[in-house]
Amino acid sequence: MNVQRSWATPIAAGAFLLSAVTGVLIFFHVDSGLNKAAHEWLSWLLLGGVVLHVLANLGGFKRHFASRGGLAVMGAFALVLALSFIAPAAKGEPPFMASVRALSDAPLSTLALVARQTPEALRAKLAAEGLQPSSDTQTLGELAGPDMRRRTRILARVLAAGTPTAQ
Repeated sequence: MNVQRSWATPIAAGAFLLSAVTGVLIFFHVDSGLNKAAHEWLSWLLLGGVVLHVLANLGGFKRHFASRGGLAVMGAFALVLALSFIAPAAKGEPPFMASVRALSDAPLSTLALVARQTPEALRAKLAAEGLQPSSDTQTLGELAGPDMRRRTRILARVLAAGTPTAQ
């Protein structure tokens, strides 16, 4: 393949400039308009430009594999790439648990409003879940106990069940 350096290198350089500027803007949260989309999609132009640039300069590129310095630099970047796929250990609880806690600590009358049900319909659904609600001032947390998995399952059933009966 005969790739012309006269246009392969400017494509790679121009696409790098675009990717670098939009990347810096995104990093510092200054991005506006189409910066993020341009960065994501036009980075494919950078990839293509670099491939063409490497093909146009294949002899020089191969020489980098013959030197220890070139291999060390490429190996370091390959290691950073491999490490970037390792997910950090999760800290704390999942983000949705804040909602589960808030809903399960709210009085049943409030939970009924959120679920768009009457308090009576909500109490009936909770009774079907094996709970024994006796007052609209009770909370799901009081009825279901401290087990957050149980609270989450009950909330999922209560919030997804049926059609709204009250606004």
